[in-house]
Amino acid sequence: MATTRVLITVKTYPNLSSKYEELVCTAGLLEDGTWIRIYPLAFRKKDYEQQYKKYDWIELNLVPNNSDFRPESYRPYSIDTQIAIVGNIDTSNNWRNRKDIVLKNVRTSITDLISEAYDEQKRTSLATYKPREIIDFVVEPADRHWDKHKIAKLKANRQQGNMFEYPEDPFEVVDKLPYTFRYVFLDEDGTKRRMMIEDWETGALYWRMLAKFEGNESLAVEAVKKKYLDDFARTKDLYFYLGTTLKYHIRKARNPFVIVGTFTPKIELQTSLF
Repeated sequence: MATTRVLITVKTYPNLSSKYEELVCTAGLLEDGTWIRIYPLAFRKKDYEQQYKKYDWIELNLVPNNSDFRPESYRPYSIDTQIAIVGNIDTSNNWRNRKDIVLKNVRTSITDLISEAYDEQKRTSLATYKPREIIDFVVEPADRHWDKHKIAKLKANRQQGNMFEYPEDPFEVVDKLPYTFRYVFLDEDGTKRRMMIEDWETGALYWRMLAKFEGNESLAVEAVKKKYLDDFARTKDLYFYLGTTLKYHIRKARNPFVIVGTFTPKIELQTSLF
């Protein structure tokens, strides 16, 4: 089986699955700029040399994920599919080489994306998007603990079958984020939208700031907001990576998309020749 080469651009904050335990939704781009989603993938259980970073080129055996109707969705050929990291695109020359792939097809209309998501011939579920204007970055309290029933089911699965698959596995479920993070922005037609961000880096930043400020959640939250609003939205040429949530895509929610990552090169100033 031929391997597929993917530039990783998206790693969401880990979530729990009663079937697959803790999972990271991974997505990226093929060399021609086509989006691809890789799911399920128990990322943190991979050996260190297989734990890829954003903008790593990886190669692995993929097959269409038949349990997911979204055309971009693929899954590893098997649970022990090996991942080879074969390169990385750095940020040199203001992310020029990253831009060459990431910005091949930039969308500017959430309305159009939602329409395409529900078009039976397209079912678009991943996109690079440019907001017209950032208004705010909102942080709101969330449930602080994972669903107890789901945790109990995972433990039962370990005791029954998974213990033979992962003997003496010290793996522990990642801490649940106690806050949700959302951008408030204007679409190209002037529509004001609020959209949740589920990027791994957002959660990781919160935990780093919480440690830095010795458990002071207010200071940690303000540090995250400062990064995403004052830095990304004010001093960077900000783009969103958007992805649909399977549950809301199936239900045809008003907007099935969430922000699954950001693309943040510096703003390039155009200088006049005259």
